[in-house]
Amino acid sequence: MLNDIYHSLNPVAFSLGPLDIRWYGLAYLLAFLVGGFLMWSRIRHWKIRIPAEDLLIVVSITGIGIVVGARLGYCLFYGNGTYFAHPLEILAFSEGGMSFHGGVIGALIAGFLATKAMRLSFITMADLVAIVAPVGLFFGRIANFINGELWGKVTNVPWGVVFETGGVLPRHPSQLYEALLEGLVLFIILFALSHKVPARPKGTFIGTFLLLYGVFRILVEFVRVPDVQLGYLWGFITMGQLLSIPLVIAGIVILVIACKKKAPQTGKEAWPQGGEEEVSAS
Repeated sequence: MLNDIYHSLNPVAFSLGPLDIRWYGLAYLLAFLVGGFLMWSRIRHWKIRIPAEDLLIVVSITGIGIVVGARLGYCLFYGNGTYFAHPLEILAFSEGGMSFHGGVIGALIAGFLATKAMRLSFITMADLVAIVAPVGLFFGRIANFINGELWGKVTNVPWGVVFETGGVLPRHPSQLYEALLEGLVLFIILFALSHKVPARPKGTFIGTFLLLYGVFRILVEFVRVPDVQLGYLWGFITMGQLLSIPLVIAGIVILVIACKKKAPQTGKEAWPQGGEEEVSAS
């Protein structure tokens, strides 16, 4: 049965002369701003020592890692060989194509390097990022909906949406399902867990995030149309589901280790005794 809900949203939020400001770019900006503020609130709530300037540096470097990793991940996981034949197109960010799973890899690599350079606990910072990451996912999926991309399968549910790029039949607004589950629900769970003082053991939040994101993503993929250039892998699984299975496994492993070790959340490491004198002497 056809639906009355038609998608007619403009992906451009506003224009500054010849420059178009898109909702997707604003989603990234809001994610970093809101995420940074919430991370700082958790640091103060947990009463751990992480200077604001150190947090800004780590968040900025991690943000770069997310963007680079997301783009490279898309080219590798979803490019179907296109980017190997045309490598310069990897730099065509304006044409879209970002992978969450690639973003996770980029964030972990960049975050590890940044925390080591700033003498911060990598796991504590990973926990802090995990708490606020659903905020970015929420904004990002809303932007996907506004862009009219990544829609779901044809449906007759009352809230089905007719997307201009998806034909004349209503489809599942799978972007909104992901915004709800991977964004709002996951954030509520993690933020509620973060309220305990002293903070829950290291690894609790990144483990929970990976586990629940993987589960939610696998479920939503059942009503989401797979990428046209890939289709179903081996005829029954999407790339998103395949990449989410390791996240579920990693989340479970990290949670088990966190429960066994019960390592407390830590802040800035002090200089080793004599370290400052050694540095100045060099």
